[in-house]
Amino acid sequence: MNVILFGPPGAGKGTQAQMLVSEFGMVQLSTGDMLRAAIAAESELGLKAKSIMDAGQLVSDDIMIGMISERMDAPDCANGVILDGFPRTVAQAEALDQMFADKNIALDSVIEIAVDEAALFARIENRAAETGGSRSDDNAEVLAERLKVYHANTAPILPYYKDKNKLVTIDGMQSIDKVSEDIRSVMQGNT
Repeated sequence: MNVILFGPPGAGKGTQAQMLVSEFGMVQLSTGDMLRAAIAAESELGLKAKSIMDAGQLVSDDIMIGMISERMDAPDCANGVILDGFPRTVAQAEALDQMFADKNIALDSVIEIAVDEAALFARIENRAAETGGSRSDDNAEVLAERLKVYHANTAPILPYYKDKNKLVTIDGMQSIDKVSEDIRSVMQGNT
């Protein structure tokens, strides 16, 4: 099973992804972690990415798709993957679809965790209090900027997946357990 989790910052994607990892034996693919690992391993793609990043440029979609493709070939991904944070643009979504088609595997679901954005500010403040402000992105100013970027860049992907009948929206304002239950239903094909 291969899924993409969408939602604005603070929607609970990371929490839900960890539950999916535990329950279904899936692998959560973080493109940031993958870039760092490829660079550390000095793989061909990692070396390309490093030279691009060292020049202050963004890593191309082709390199990102290549890294995801290579990672998905690893044995631990046999039960499926959870993509969180990728794709971020329609062009990336199209490239990802092509990569899945080339591998003859399916993208099973795109799950949007929809939340009331005003409540996100309270969540971020609570998380900052609980963690002692250990995350630099746990403040209202950073959240406001991240929401702006999400709406400008990432949210436009949702209609792309809706048109492909892949998008399922879940009410992220429910309890963590209820959101998990709803995601589990999607994963088991009960939507």
